[in-house]
Amino acid sequence: MTSTAAAEARTCTTSAASPGGVAGTLRPSGLPDVPCPSELPTGEARELTRVFFERLRSLEEGTREYQYVRNTLIEMNISLVHFASRPFRDRPGGPENEDIVQVGVIGLIKAIDRYDVDRNTQFSTLALPYIRGEIKRHFRDTTWAVRVPRRCQELRSQLAKATEELTSVLGHAPAPAELADHLDLTEDEVREGLVAANGYSAHSLDAPRDSAGGAGREPDGRHPRILAETLGGPDPAMEMVENRHVLAPLLADLDERSIRILELRFGQEMTQAQIGAETGLSQMHVSRLLARTLNTLNRRFHGR
Repeated sequence: MTSTAAAEARTCTTSAASPGGVAGTLRPSGLPDVPCPSELPTGEARELTRVFFERLRSLEEGTREYQYVRNTLIEMNISLVHFASRPFRDRPGGPENEDIVQVGVIGLIKAIDRYDVDRNTQFSTLALPYIRGEIKRHFRDTTWAVRVPRRCQELRSQLAKATEELTSVLGHAPAPAELADHLDLTEDEVREGLVAANGYSAHSLDAPRDSAGGAGREPDGRHPRILAETLGGPDPAMEMVENRHVLAPLLADLDERSIRILELRFGQEMTQAQIGAETGLSQMHVSRLLARTLNTLNRRFHGR
């Protein structure tokens, strides 16, 4: 449905009722000629919308006449899309206005396909929620730089609104505890939402620090470094920390002398001869003890 609707949305604003065009010859009998459906006054468009819906349900879906009536309904109600898309325009990180209208038209088409004339409700009552929902879904699915769960996306909006409200009341940016109390959430939920909000937009690693919220110029007056130059690199000691964490329970079962030899050999990188001189053992004895200890650790590590 989405791909079909998108294709229709790209062409729905072309005149479906041009007097001399092919579309004009497809107008079913009994319907008024509407040369410019998208330019109709609101009241007239509302009246004609009902007339065209009545005619639409008497036509067979897929016929050219059916398509003519359906396209005319889209054009007559395009003003609903412009009205519904107004609050979403110029959002930071959002699509261009034309793209928002394009997405809104998809919602309008879905509403037309689902409208039931027998319910005696205004078409706009059904169409506006469909249009707004389609636009919101588009923002949710396409404007985040990093995909996060929908729950976190909705929480970001709540936190942004609550932050604005509390800032005006408190006179300062609210703390997580104040946001949690205001929204009846836990502090952990608030912190999760704040972290997730970082995924809404991303900055290039080649961008200067000031464009990503940095401090502007360097203290010496030079232009700021790019973000890539301010990021830390891998810590070479991290692997050693991980190794120690894995070996800790295995080393706990060794005797004091074996641990001492391991420390001298791998911690201080001493030779077997130096270890022998340090511990009062022969180099051969140190070699045998070291080999036996390593074999024991290897068996324990692999669960043998």
